Formats: sequence, structure tokens, C-alpha cells
Amino acid sequence: MPPLDVLLPVAGLALLDTLSPAVIGVSLYVLLGGSNPVARPLFVYLGTVAGFYFALGCALMLGLGLALDGVGDLIDSATLGRVMVVLGGAALGYSLFMSTEPRPRRPTSLRTGAMVALGLGTGLLEGGTAIPYFGAIGIMTTAGLSPVAWVPTLAAYNVVMVLPPILLYLAHRTHGERLRPRLEKWRAKVESGGRAALPWMVGIVGLLVLRHGLWLTGVLDGLVVSLD
Repeated sequence: MPPLDVLLPVAGLALLDTLSPAVIGVSLYVLLGGSNPVARPLFVYLGTVAGFYFALGCALMLGLGLALDGVGDLIDSATLGRVMVVLGGAALGYSLFMSTEPRPRRPTSLRTGAMVALGLGTGLLEGGTAIPYFGAIGIMTTAGLSPVAWVPTLAAYNVVMVLPPILLYLAHRTHGERLRPRLEKWRAKVESGGRAALPWMVGIVGLLVLRHGLWLTGVLDGLVVSLD
């Protein structure tokens, strides 16, 4: 199991990643699209998204791990921490100026093949802006976790990431049409301004990466000692 100084920020980033407007928007459209049943297309889509990100995460973890092993004699943890401080600070700055234009995405069909394609499309299009996920992978990589620790952590991260649509499905199944007006409002809000929260997400990720970088450089330990 990863140490708490790794597990807590990764868990926080996983919770932050539950706010993905694309995943929530598509899930709401499936729930409200009149398909019967809705479970199959919804879970095919969510499973594809989670599987794509898990495979991407494994590739990045293995690639970054090999890269760090290869330059381990040249770059110590303090130097790596300074790099993370720069990246975290840059993410904080970028969050102040990034675009928040909405990018609505709806399935053209609820067939299994179409939902798989949409899930892969979501992963490919949103993967470049999956800032919380990249931050979590960076934290786990610099911590030097073994596959026994990071594989289940990465899997749990992806389950948490798609948990809100699963909860929406359970609520829809339990309450049915009584919940429809509220879901319609949520869908309209996601489609009109789904990316409005993205700067906040990038800023929070930048802050967490910055904090981890300061910890690697020993700055946070120095502050704790001085406060004591």
C-alpha cells in the first residue's frame, strides 16, 4: 500500500477527476435518451473510458519509471522536486488564462460499438487535458512505488473517476421519472458550461504537484522544523 503522503494527494486528484464534463455529459444523455435498458450502453461507455485511462496510466507509469531509473544517477530527488515545483507553478499560472469554452459531446447511437468508439474518443480527446491524472501519475512515479502498490492504486483511481455516473444510474433506476427534471437541468448546465470548472481543476492539480515538489526538495520539512 502506498504511504499516506502519496495516497492522500492521489485520492484527492481522483475525486477532482470525477468532475469530467465529457463523461458526466455523455452519461446524462444516455440516461435521458429513452433507451431501454440504459445499463448496457452506459456501462460499456464507462468501462471503455476507465479501461483506456488505466492502460494509458500503466504505460506512463512504466515509461516514466524506466526513464527515472535510467537517469537516476544524474538526477536526485531534490532536482526532480525542483522540476515539479516549476511544473506545478506553471499549471497554477496557466489556470488563470485557460479557455473555458464548452465542448458538448453526444453519442449518435447507443449501440455497443458506438459506445466503445465514443469511450475511446473521450479518452483520446480528453487525455491531453487529463491534468489530475497526470499529476497523480507523476506523484506515484517520483515516490518510486512498486507495481504491487501502484497497479491497484491506479485501478482504484479509475473506478473513482467513473463513480458519479454510476451513482447517477442507481439514482435514475431508483427514482425514475421523478428525477428526470433535475437530470435535465444538470445536463443543460454541463453542456452550456462544462469546462467552467477546468481552470479550478488545473489550479488545484498545480498546487498539489507544487506541494509534492517542495516536499521532495526538503522545503516543507524545513518549514515544519522551523515552526516546531
